[in-house]
Amino acid sequence: MSMLPPLQQTQRKSLGDQIYETIRDNIVSMKLEPGTMIYENELSETLKVSRTPIREAIRLLVSEQLLDVLPQRGTRIALISERKVSEARFIREQLELGAFRLAAEVWKDKSGPLGGDAALEKLIAEQQRAAEAGDMVLFLQLDEAFHRVILEAAGNATLLQVVYHMRGHLNRARYLAMKQFGHSDRVVEEHRRLHDALRSGDPEQTGSLLQAHIGKLDSELPELRTLYPQYFKE
Repeated sequence: MSMLPPLQQTQRKSLGDQIYETIRDNIVSMKLEPGTMIYENELSETLKVSRTPIREAIRLLVSEQLLDVLPQRGTRIALISERKVSEARFIREQLELGAFRLAAEVWKDKSGPLGGDAALEKLIAEQQRAAEAGDMVLFLQLDEAFHRVILEAAGNATLLQVVYHMRGHLNRARYLAMKQFGHSDRVVEEHRRLHDALRSGDPEQTGSLLQAHIGKLDSELPELRTLYPQYFKE
């Protein structure tokens, strides 16, 4: 737990939400590795908060299957399920396809909806800098933000929430893939092409590019499992 810094509280979110997001982000970014045991008292001391919100955060993360409760032993960071990653990727693809096509249809003027063009251009530039610096945690955070801008253009808040939870399982595997295979430059280029398709208002091209963009992980999972057997199950 020593890798987790004390929680920097903000008034924009409840303490419980901040603790949940802090632990979740550290699981998804692999700072807390699959198979690691965690303990309420250690988290409480490290984050400098009481155990009550820690307990609630753990309950939510168990419900997301990012934590496992082991009888007589405690709570463990869930191992990566190859089956669940593939299922989550498929569901994410189906959900995002419709939303990205809709976003292309409403991406009408030069600036895009709600300044979407400027936001995407900024995120792509920041991703390029993160790739050059080798900061894969920041790179994936910016990847989340890129997709969120487009999903927000589709105007479906429920979809945003569902995709957020889907990507929790995916991004642990994606982090390993980025680390192992060095796909960051390719991802940046694919984001540029997606942005171009949105600006052209072409739903079919946008959908085709999205499928190619997020469909590669399935073929990489077997090799990742061979390279990191301690992180995987099933």
